[in-house]
Amino acid sequence: MVTLLTFVNIALAILLIAVVLIQGGENVDIAAAFGGVSQAAFGPRGAVTTLAKITWVLAALFMLSSLSLAIMSSKAGAGSLLEKAPAKTAPAAPAPAPTKK
Repeated sequence: MVTLLTFVNIALAILLIAVVLIQGGENVDIAAAFGGVSQAAFGPRGAVTTLAKITWVLAALFMLSSLSLAIMSSKAGAGSLLEKAPAKTAPAAPAPAPTKK
């Protein structure tokens, strides 16, 4: 389950990046491209585009999958790796040196 959710999370991240990069900026018009003053910067916002809606949906799904992965990992790993390490024992006494005859 964690592997599937990790795959979905990575796929959502890639899709979210792609959709954000596809979108244009707020003031993308011909006047702003040639140094003119764009009145759209101070005017009312336009209608929400389909790409903006897709971005919101992908962002919400990405956050939910990330939160689910975080919850799953906190429940699966109950404890520290140091607590699970084997206890150290005292080193064995060295063997007596062989006697020469």
